[in-house]
Amino acid sequence: MTATTTPPSALDAERADLLAQLTTARSALTNTTRELSDEQAGERPTVSALCLGGLIKHVASIEEGWMRFVVDGPSAMRYDLPDGVTWADLAAGTAREVPQWAIDHQNDFRMLPGETLAGIVARYEQVAARSEEVIASVPDLSATHPLPEAPWHEPGAVRSVRRVLMHVIAETAQHAGHADILREMLDGQKST
Repeated sequence: MTATTTPPSALDAERADLLAQLTTARSALTNTTRELSDEQAGERPTVSALCLGGLIKHVASIEEGWMRFVVDGPSAMRYDLPDGVTWADLAAGTAREVPQWAIDHQNDFRMLPGETLAGIVARYEQVAARSEEVIASVPDLSATHPLPEAPWHEPGAVRSVRRVLMHVIAETAQHAGHADILREMLDGQKST
C-alpha cells in the first residue's frame, strides 16, 4: 500500500499524524499478502471464516462507510430491517429475510468467485485515497454527527470526525494482527 497521497505540508499536524498512523496500519495489513496467490488469499486456515483477501475487503468497506458518515452523517450508514424482522431474529439467525447490508457485510469477509487479490488491494488503495481527501477537506475534526440507529450503537450517541478516524485506525490495526496470524497459518511467513 502506498503512502499518504495528501502532502503532509497541506495538513495540520493532527491530521498528518492521524493519516500517517492509518497509512502504517494499512501497510501492516496489506503486507501480509505479499507474494500470495489469489487462491492463498482466499484460504481460511483457521476455524473462523476469515481469509486475508476478505480482511482487506472488510477493512476497505468499513473505512469507506465511515468516510461516507463523515461527509453525509447517519444516512450514509443505514441498517434498515425488512418488515416483520427484528434485531433479535437477525441475531438468532431466524430472520425470514436477511437485509442486503447484512449479506454484503458477510461477503466482505470472503473472496468471492472472480475476485482477485490485486483487485481487492487496488480497491483498498482507492478507498484510502478518498479517505485522505475527506480528512484533508473537513473543516474541523471535532465536527460530529449522530450515529445511526443500530443495537451496537448507544442511543443518542454521536461521533466526531476525529473519533471516526481513530476508530478506523484501531480497526485496521486490529485486523492487521488477525492477518498476521492467518499468514503464519498459511505458510509460516510473517508480514514483517
